[in-house]
Amino acid sequence: MKATAFGTSGFVDDLLAVRALRFRPMESDDLRLVQGWLSRPHVRRWWGGRESYDEIAEHYLSAIDGERPTDLYIALLDDEPIGFVQTYLVSDYPDYGALVGAGEGVAGVDLFIGEAALTGQGIGSEILHRFVDEIVFASPTTTSCLADPDVRNVASIRAFEKAGFRVVKEFVDPKDGQTHALVRRDRP
Repeated sequence: MKATAFGTSGFVDDLLAVRALRFRPMESDDLRLVQGWLSRPHVRRWWGGRESYDEIAEHYLSAIDGERPTDLYIALLDDEPIGFVQTYLVSDYPDYGALVGAGEGVAGVDLFIGEAALTGQGIGSEILHRFVDEIVFASPTTTSCLADPDVRNVASIRAFEKAGFRVVKEFVDPKDGQTHALVRRDRP
């Protein structure tokens, strides 16, 4: 097994050497796909709350249509959809910015891998690393990126750490009453 920037993940390196990972903006035609992913137990555990198509459409269409300042993407492996990624400027959500103590130039990122067979293989770390490099840090005014996985989601925290994020604090999110780890990756 060879060492990589993300640790010893020869399998992921080999997999991604022969398979193309990329991102495309989410479209309204993707809502059924995302609904299916959100209904899967491995996703629903951490992304619960919206289950019906109408709830999902109401939430995501506002961003797809540009009414909400969040950019939504579908992660593709060999042009096959495998997951969802979103990013936003924290300053566009002032209540959240105050909660986590983030100022100007800070972006947020959230993701899930919709295909359960692809979890636990390091692909989430690679998605995070590439997405932050290619999409989030494409804006020269973005100085850092953060996320807030539930502290019980150890696999997610580990994926963020492998992608260059570090845990900077823990906090209780009043929306769900759970403790979250604030992870941050600064622009190099």
